Amino acid sequence: MERRATRVALTAWTVLVVLFLWIPLALILLYAFNKSNVESWPISSFTTHWFHAAWNSEVRSALWLSVRVGLTATGIALVLGSMAAFGVARFRFFGREAISFLLILPIALPGIVTGIALNSAFLAGHILLSTCTIIVGHATFCVIVVYNNVLARLRRSSPSLIEASQDLGADGWQTFRFVIWPVLSTALVAGGLLAFALSFDEVVVTYFTAGAQNTLPLLIFGYIRLGQQLPVVNVIAFAMILVTAIPVLLAQRLVRDAGLVRGAGAAAH
Repeated sequence: MERRATRVALTAWTVLVVLFLWIPLALILLYAFNKSNVESWPISSFTTHWFHAAWNSEVRSALWLSVRVGLTATGIALVLGSMAAFGVARFRFFGREAISFLLILPIALPGIVTGIALNSAFLAGHILLSTCTIIVGHATFCVIVVYNNVLARLRRSSPSLIEASQDLGADGWQTFRFVIWPVLSTALVAGGLLAFALSFDEVVVTYFTAGAQNTLPLLIFGYIRLGQQLPVVNVIAFAMILVTAIPVLLAQRLVRDAGLVRGAGAAAH
């Protein structure tokens, strides 16, 4: 009886948490179709007019900049994060745990701290704020996402797989292609998708590294601050929810096969 009551209580609590998180998002989705430019409840009539109004040159420019920054920062993160994870997971050296701590620390810091630090560094180096500085800012936390994913997968995989490949005469490239890559591919894709999703909707770090440029989150922030074009903001938020939710869902599905890695390592013994 006690176990059943506990299960019911946990289920009810989980539902409440999900509703708490998703009801505000659902309201934004509904208001994107609100015919009136004043948000009131209940919504009297619906329209798709604001979707056409939102697709202007300013929004298109901001969207394209966000996509370029997200893809480039994700590419940098995949390279640097994977290399760091390999070094920490496969080698033993003095200060290894300290390096791992320093790699993870930026994602634990408030975004405003990271943004101010990067802005100060760019100003001290006489570096003009541009697309490149936004990419550097986003890469600071994208690297951590990839690093954590790859490191977790490497720690769950068995070193005997690589040893067996080398014992059978495979060279470094063959070992990477037939042993390491199948183990890490889903972790890399999942890490890349999560990194892109984080980069796409980052506001605080972008604010301190963008200069006069507008990414999509900064454009929304400007519209809200000025109190104008609120229906357009709802439409842009609608699109951003979809764009960021899809990579997260794909990443979640990809990491489900992590248990196969350990099973493969056990079979190799």
